[in-house]
Amino acid sequence: MSKGRILVVDDEPKLVRLVHEILSATGYEVLVACSGNHAVEMAAVEQPDLIVLDIILSGAIDGYGVARRVREFSDVPIIMLTAKVRESDKLQGFEVGADDYITKPFSAKELLARIRAVIKRSKGEPATPAEAEIVCGDMKIDLARRHVTLHGREVHLTPTEYSLLHELATHANQVMLHEQLLTAVWGSEYRNDLDYLRAYIRYLRQKLEADPSHPKILLRCPGVGYMLVSPEIGQAIGDERLPVS
Repeated sequence: MSKGRILVVDDEPKLVRLVHEILSATGYEVLVACSGNHAVEMAAVEQPDLIVLDIILSGAIDGYGVARRVREFSDVPIIMLTAKVRESDKLQGFEVGADDYITKPFSAKELLARIRAVIKRSKGEPATPAEAEIVCGDMKIDLARRHVTLHGREVHLTPTEYSLLHELATHANQVMLHEQLLTAVWGSEYRNDLDYLRAYIRYLRQKLEADPSHPKILLRCPGVGYMLVSPEIGQAIGDERLPVS
């Protein structure tokens, strides 16, 4: 039985064959697209469980463009696979909706570990009846449906954005250490990758804060971590609202 369907988007035949062999040997069904337009079409028609996407593609649409267009209709996890190693390239990948980033050359072990971690994050943990909903002021998180509303309006989040918000919300009014958040959301192998965390906190602020440059919901404790402020919990626990979790 297949572990899932993965769409590999790359115009280098040797790399496509390598990734195909690695994934097929471990039980995944592999789909291949060699251009940006073909990738977007396949993502819409085939609805894969994950996309492994190169940034540099032949044709009019590069990997950033593919990710941006796919995000218009799908939350499918996206892993950028590329030779680009600059921080700005990584941040641009996250900006258009990528969930993870692997630089070439890479090992089969690393590729499989990243794929498993991203798929696990995208599926999330099932909610229990005791915690069907988290309310933080005007924001409500429906855990059963992985649905977020703010002032009664739906907020569209990627799987990684939702996982980060969920982790902060379940520890509302507690400072979560950088390492705690990175480990909980991305996995222990990411515990020192602060760029991931900073980028996604910025994306959440853009979607949840009235003024992202002066956040009131997602606060930073310099050099330590981040905290989601819940007015209800904050009022209930008074001065005890800032313990380091």
